[in-house]
Amino acid sequence: MAPPVVTSIDVSSLPLIARGKVRDLYEVNDSTLLFSTTDRISAYDVVMENGIPFKGAVLTQLTAHWFSVLKEKIPDLKTHFITLDPPAGLTPAETELVRGRSMQVRKYKVFPIEAIVRGYITGSAWKEYETKGTVHGIPQLAGLKQCAAFPGGALYTPSTKAEMGAHDENISPEQAAKIVGDKYAGRIEKLALDLYKTGAEYARARGIIIADVKFEFGLDEATDEIVLIDEVLTPDSSRFWPAGKYETGRDQESFDKQYLRNWLTKEGLKAKEGVEVPQDIADATSSKYKEVFRMLTGKSLEEVL
Repeated sequence: MAPPVVTSIDVSSLPLIARGKVRDLYEVNDSTLLFSTTDRISAYDVVMENGIPFKGAVLTQLTAHWFSVLKEKIPDLKTHFITLDPPAGLTPAETELVRGRSMQVRKYKVFPIEAIVRGYITGSAWKEYETKGTVHGIPQLAGLKQCAAFPGGALYTPSTKAEMGAHDENISPEQAAKIVGDKYAGRIEKLALDLYKTGAEYARARGIIIADVKFEFGLDEATDEIVLIDEVLTPDSSRFWPAGKYETGRDQESFDKQYLRNWLTKEGLKAKEGVEVPQDIADATSSKYKEVFRMLTGKSLEEVL
């Protein structure tokens, strides 16, 4: 029997810092946060009325897996991850509520941009290219096909980091540098590209193409180091395509929330508030999340939990 879908995580034993589209953030102490992931799902910057079964656990466990993989392949990588164990001081009910879907992380100053890396031309990048021949203002070769790999390799294509209810906006690397400062802009860009390349190679060996991905970074002000934070290479923050079915010139099948986006578009519900996702669409989305988890980790979600 499937566990209940969790759309709110109420932990009265800890101070609530913020509620995002998907995560509820609590303060454990001055230097530590509890990153709790609900089963809420957003598309086109709108949170759906109901959640997706197992989603919070998939995002949390897959992020922890990636932190381990990336740290092994990029030894000097610094992340905010501490442990998947619930913090002390919670009630037994709270401990069970957050177990499997939460991680304790170090608190850092957050850079106010989304560090997006695109290996393939799709989504908003394809739409911009069709009309302007550019991607985030960066000129591209003529004649590219939809979903083709960028001929010169992956592009760093940042966006603004919008507040809840607002929309992120695609910006150029130069605009991002004005936001984070020249001192950090180049370091963020290089790290984002290195992380994408490393993750893409790992995933491709397991039958998955990572078309694009969003990273977030913080600053360790004590050491002046860039730190990888938030979720990493999940179906919420990445576009995952089955490599065996990949073909340019068309939309791809995917293991991410593109399935939900497609349903919303088809039903005329794109960016509409108050949408309840039908159970069959929610279950199909859940199955895609769990399948890509199995392919990337080599284990089922049930085994890990």
